[in-house]
Amino acid sequence: MKNILLPTDFSENSWNAIKYALAFFEASACNFYLLHVNKLNNLALSDSPYIASQQNIEDIYTKPVKKQLQDAVKRIREELPNTTHHKFYTLTDFNFFVESIRDNVDEKAIDMIVMGTKGASGVKKLIVGSNTGDVIRKVQCTTLVVPENASFKELKEIAFPTDFSLHYSVDTLQPILDVISSYKSSLRILHISKKKTDLNTDQKKNKDLLEDYFSNTDHSFHFLTNKKVEDAVQCFVESRNIDMITMVAKNLNYFQQILFHNKVEEISYHTDVPFLVLHK
Repeated sequence: MKNILLPTDFSENSWNAIKYALAFFEASACNFYLLHVNKLNNLALSDSPYIASQQNIEDIYTKPVKKQLQDAVKRIREELPNTTHHKFYTLTDFNFFVESIRDNVDEKAIDMIVMGTKGASGVKKLIVGSNTGDVIRKVQCTTLVVPENASFKELKEIAFPTDFSLHYSVDTLQPILDVISSYKSSLRILHISKKKTDLNTDQKKNKDLLEDYFSNTDHSFHFLTNKKVEDAVQCFVESRNIDMITMVAKNLNYFQQILFHNKVEEISYHTDVPFLVLHK
């Protein structure tokens, strides 16, 4: 049985991620953990000297949040009734967001985090939003990032951008294999370089490893040249009608060119294509 962590702030954005997660794991037996995190100092910094007492925290924060989480589970059962294989648990925490995610990943043996994120018009600096950006960079757990306008559809084509600079372990690649095996998806391994150049020896070895690992799947390699990696990915995603993008977080220099930059108005595909972020 898989353990899936669903951080929620009770927004429609996080609700959309929950809907996507349940559709994504529709055929799998899963424990879903709905988690809401609040900083304790948000409560402690008050004019009242009694605000930080255990009873006041329970009354002012914990009880209302537990009710909201219970309402979210009720909404799941009412609006998303096909949950035969699914069990739901609710979690509240006082902590810094990333620390809470990291602690719960360890304690609950989480297999995947599923998080919503704002689209290009909803953020200023990070395409994926600050909390989600922090999680995919700082928490060692496979994370599915669901943009606010994404709706689940059959995963026919999955893009895997890589510069072949890293040696990927079998454990790192396993989530990709799981997805393409479950959905009979085609994997499109995409290499983008700023200028046309041959792969070096290490890159060739890493490419060969991917070729071997995915040899029994429908996969292909694609090579593009573009000064802007994110523009090349966007063109590829749109031209191939890609349903999901998967990347390895360890490859940060390459990774951040696609997910993070300041001119968000230039990026459009982030609003509806989910990202599966892998960790080594």
